[in-house]
Parts: sequence; C-alpha cells; structure tokens
Amino acid sequence: MRRRVVITGMGAVTPVGNSVPELWRNVCDGVNGIAPITLYDPSDQEVRIAGEVKGLDVAGILGKQEARKQERFTHLARIAAREAIATSGLDPAVEDPYRCGVAVSSGIGGFNGITRNQDRGREKGFDRVSPHFIPSSITNSVAGYLAIEHGFKGECTCVVSACAGGTNALGEALRAVRHGYADVMLTGGTEACINPLSVGGFTVMRALYEGNDCQRASIPFDAERSGFVMAEGAGMLVVEELQHALDRHAPIIAELAGYGYTCDAYHITAPRPDGEGAVASMRQAIADAGLEPAQIGYVNAHGTSTPLNDKTESCALHEVFGAQIPLVSSTKSMTGHMLGAAGAVEAIISALVIRDGVVPPTINYQVADPECDVNLVANQCKEAQVDAVLSDSLGFGGHNATVVLTRYQG
Repeated sequence: MRRRVVITGMGAVTPVGNSVPELWRNVCDGVNGIAPITLYDPSDQEVRIAGEVKGLDVAGILGKQEARKQERFTHLARIAAREAIATSGLDPAVEDPYRCGVAVSSGIGGFNGITRNQDRGREKGFDRVSPHFIPSSITNSVAGYLAIEHGFKGECTCVVSACAGGTNALGEALRAVRHGYADVMLTGGTEACINPLSVGGFTVMRALYEGNDCQRASIPFDAERSGFVMAEGAGMLVVEELQHALDRHAPIIAELAGYGYTCDAYHITAPRPDGEGAVASMRQAIADAGLEPAQIGYVNAHGTSTPLNDKTESCALHEVFGAQIPLVSSTKSMTGHMLGAAGAVEAIISALVIRDGVVPPTINYQVADPECDVNLVANQCKEAQVDAVLSDSLGFGGHNATVVLTRYQG
C-alpha cells in the first residue's frame, strides 16, 4: 500500500533569515544575503564574499557546552530542527520512537573541525587534538545528534550526495514513510564550511565567483554569470504519513508527492551538457507524483550561477516541459549556494509558494542569455496560484535529485 506523505513542520537558518517566516519574507522581498566574509580573514584569497548566517546566538540557543562540543553544521541543523518540530506540533514524548526517524544531509560535514584540529595538531602534537574532534566532525554525527535530542529511534541516516543531498534526504524520507518504515521523519540538510580551505578548493576549480560586487555575484541564468557563491545554512522538515497527521490535527503545509534520482555517469564535477540525467530525474519525480509536466506551476531551479550548470539545467527544462516551461526562479540568487542544505531550504520555499501563491524572484538579473530562456521570474516576486512545484538539485558526482510538492486537497 502506497501511503500519502505530508509536510507538517519546517525550520530554517539561512543567509536571509534565521526562521522560516524571516526566510520567506526576505526571499519574497528580494533581499540579498551575500556579503563580505566575516567568519575568517579572506584578505589573502581571491574569493572574499559568501552567504553567511547572520546574528545567530548559537551558545544562547543551545548552551555554551553544547556549542563547544559540536560543529557549526550541527548547530544550524539542531536550531532549524527545533523550529520544524515546534511548528509541526509534534510531541515526541507521545510518539512511538521506533516509528520516528531522521534522514538528513550534509555535503562536507564537519570540515571546519577537520581543518581546525589539523592546525592544532601541527602546533601542539596530534595526540592533543580535541576529544570532541571525531564525533563532532564525521558527517553523520548531525543525524545522531538530532535523533538524540528528539528521541527518534527509527531509521537514522545521513545522505552525502554533494549539492543534491538535501533533496535526496527529503526523497529518502518520503520513501520511508510512504512504504511504511516510519510514520514521521525529521529530514533536511545542513552545511557550514565557509573556511579558507574549502573556499580555496572551490576557487582553484574556477567554480566560484571571484569578484567583489555582491549584487552581481550570484546571478543564475544571467549571461554574465561566472560562478557560484559559497553559503551556509540548514533547512529541516517534519514529514509524516497523512492519516497520522490528521489524527493529531497537525497543520498540513503541502503534500510531498514525488521523488526522482539519477546519476549522469559522465564526469565527477561537470554535468552532462545535454542534461540527460536531470531530465530523467525530473520525469521520474513528476510521474511518481502522478502528474503530467503541464501540471507543474513552478520550478525552484538548482540555478547555481555557474556557466555549465545553468545552461545544462535550461536544456533539461526545455526537454521536460517543451514550449510550456512553468515559472522558474533560483533563490540561490539571494541565499548563495548552501551545498548539502540547498535542496532542503528550497523545498521549504517551494511549499510556501503553494501555501501563499507567491513565487520568489531571481534577483539581480540583468543580461539575458539566449541559452537560458526558461520563463524566469526576474527581480520581483510574482503572484501565482500554484498547485504543484518541482524542486531540483544537481551535485558533483553526477547526482540529480528532484522532488515534487503539491497542494494538499484531502
């Protein structure tokens, strides 16, 4: 029996807001979260801007001891998860803990801890690194910390599939609930790796924007795009079986209806130029939702602002939707690219598009690219009644992941 799955709670910590209401208000208003790096001194590097989380009192929220023991990617996930649980109205104390699970993603995990302890080891000796180093830095630790905090004893997994990870985590949570392995899943993605080594690594690949103009840095589908902007953040969602949600009178934001996942099997970093894998992923998700392409009203695009990604994604959208491409925008123009967290945050935005009938824009769009003619919502939000949204994510390794969200109609 195929069970229906709904979203009942959401939480976010992002460069444009440290809660879902703040995130939503700012992406609809076209607020740019990209600014000069403050987490370290980037003066001797080519890239000096990023999408940082701002004004978040981690120690005040989690406590000084917890903040000290855990890495920033876990901090952000825990704070977002608390909001998601609270807004869902779920009381973990009355749930069967073995029917509640966690599926979360991070692309790089505790990279800050790795580099910090490497420096400490070189300075003081490697037998004097922090005892919290390994348990706080391994990527799956975030899933474990979330399960511990909320008492979820069912499936506990960490999906690592680069920039597709947040979407993959949501899709795996969908499958777990749909097929009866869980009634409730806490799912999403988190990333916090704005540090000299990771930024330098992406820089030498020529993947990042290297200028200093924050208004022309992350410009998806614009002909002058030259690279993505590194960002940090977390998005967490509570998804559950429909009857379980109805029985506890939970607020239903949207239905999580479809999931597709493919691999290009082409190149470790570059997408297939014809977008074949992305096309297959989108088609799988639409079919899994029981829809036709013409029923999709909005696409939250991966839209990284790199020359190859945006062109490839545009090709894929034309192949899937033909001449009737739905409204498209890339909210990375405001948030930057949160890597493993991106798909989860964008799924939250997609659910809110359905709820409120507003499509957020791709900001700072100026120069049209004929190879990226995708019905873009540019510079200002657009009111539109949308009943189905497609959100897609593409990642290094050739990962293509897509989810489809629909309006809950009983």
